[in-house]
Amino acid sequence: MKKINNPFANIAEHKCFCCSPNNPIGLKLDFWYDEKNQIVGTNWNPLEYLQGYPNVLHGGIQSTLMDEVASWAVYVLIETGGVTSKMEIRFLKPVLISNGLLTIKASLIDKEKRFANIKTELFDGKNELCAEAIVQYFIYPQELAIKKLNYPGISAFLE
Repeated sequence: MKKINNPFANIAEHKCFCCSPNNPIGLKLDFWYDEKNQIVGTNWNPLEYLQGYPNVLHGGIQSTLMDEVASWAVYVLIETGGVTSKMEIRFLKPVLISNGLLTIKASLIDKEKRFANIKTELFDGKNELCAEAIVQYFIYPQELAIKKLNYPGISAFLE
């Protein structure tokens, strides 16, 4: 697995709730790439103040994590940028904060013209599948992603 660089990290205005190191209340996610299996993922320790029910990670945060890893899959696997168009989530079991480190993975299902469908999975600290989603992204042609979304090109993400 390769670490994915965050080319947005040194932009002071970049305050993404999920991936910016500059957001004081953000999740500060880092990402990795499993080239052999074409999977983009992240590992993250759930925070107690993001719970819904006691010791259960809020479903909105679970959704946010899966949406974000899907976005990074678009950057790396499709080599462009995009925006979420649709997301279908299945919550399979509670994500217990006390189980520790989560793993969230994304892989490309298919791509047609302007849309990409990304499969995401969220595993708890015991490596049990707790949630999954199909995230549909509206993807920009690379030239437009560079212009409108500041997509820096694949070489900025992978060394």
